[in-house]
Amino acid sequence: MRKNLIASVAFLLAGSTAALAQSATDGKVKIGILNDQSGVYADFGGKSSVEAAKMAVEDFGGKVLGVPVEIVDADHQNKPDIASNIARQWYDTEQVDAIMELTTSSVALAVQAIAKEKKKIDIVTGAATTDLTGKACSPYGFHWAYDTHALAVGTGGALVKQGGDSWFFLTADYAFGYSLEQQTTDYVKASGGTVVGGVRHPLSTQDFSSFLLQAQSSGAKVIGLANAGLDTSNAIKQAAEFGITQGGQHLAALLFTLAEVHGLGLEAAQGLTLTEGYYWNRDDESRAFAKKFFARTGKMPNMIHTGTYSAVTQYLKAVQKAGTDETEAVAKTLHEMPVDDVFGRGGTVGANGRMIHDMYLLQVKKPADSKEPWDYFNVLATIPGKEAYIDPAKSGCDLVK
Repeated sequence: MRKNLIASVAFLLAGSTAALAQSATDGKVKIGILNDQSGVYADFGGKSSVEAAKMAVEDFGGKVLGVPVEIVDADHQNKPDIASNIARQWYDTEQVDAIMELTTSSVALAVQAIAKEKKKIDIVTGAATTDLTGKACSPYGFHWAYDTHALAVGTGGALVKQGGDSWFFLTADYAFGYSLEQQTTDYVKASGGTVVGGVRHPLSTQDFSSFLLQAQSSGAKVIGLANAGLDTSNAIKQAAEFGITQGGQHLAALLFTLAEVHGLGLEAAQGLTLTEGYYWNRDDESRAFAKKFFARTGKMPNMIHTGTYSAVTQYLKAVQKAGTDETEAVAKTLHEMPVDDVFGRGGTVGANGRMIHDMYLLQVKKPADSKEPWDYFNVLATIPGKEAYIDPAKSGCDLVK
């Protein structure tokens, strides 16, 4: 009798364990981090985003629904065709459940289209174009850390208020640059400013001299740098050689993060106004996360790194709550769940997949004002999420009723 009872209990436990594992469709949950790991955006996200994703998995306990969580990663080299091939292979043959990070807007748009076709989750933290939650939105696509509208409202709005009412744009010649220029243009004009011209440059160009001379000769009060990563850093360095800021023009680094400030140095970056969704030295919780991140990477995190940590964490929470890693159920749960973590405090996800959270208007400190390593920013203002992001109903996404 006792042996039969023990056997029955063991059978039931085995059955419940098997049922739990079966709720993850292939006995594991696999997340791919696809980004630039060797090019112009390698410091912007890169391998540090991979570490942030691994931190999220470890902090979650390494498992969800009783099965292991695996992180894989690859370098898309900022090329949509390479990214598309990797995404298809991951989704079709390597049982990847979700792809995240996706720095470079052209890449993110390409991969989101594939994810939509395959009915798989993608969560973008590295790319900026609002098209991801606008005309190219997907029921399985989410945009997490920031976008071009939030940058325009933050940096563009601040400079117009400070008297920078005439602009000339130096723009990266691909989807991200176009979106950032257009969003900032709209905001500048709505605030009473004017745009006197602009020029586009190739991604990863080394020589900005001809572009900067055009900007200088325009007489615009503000030269808007609608680019990112090393492109922005190189433009700022070369602008100093031309004496542009000494001549009275202001450089607006429309997408510039802690990583690029560190690479450029406070001496060159001091006084720049920028917008991020996270700052490591904001409060005790942010500092605690940053300390753990620094121990792994040797650097403090920017909004891409911390946004990736948040996206992975929220995805695992959604799988746990849904009781499955099946795409439709997880996507529905991601739309319903509030976001409350070290990155997205009080965040919500709109019907278009846009995660709405506060942004921060920051100014780079003078070297003498920096109290410790990586202490680079003064927080000028908090921009409420509803001001920073486009109302989902006005986003152009056909999923919003």
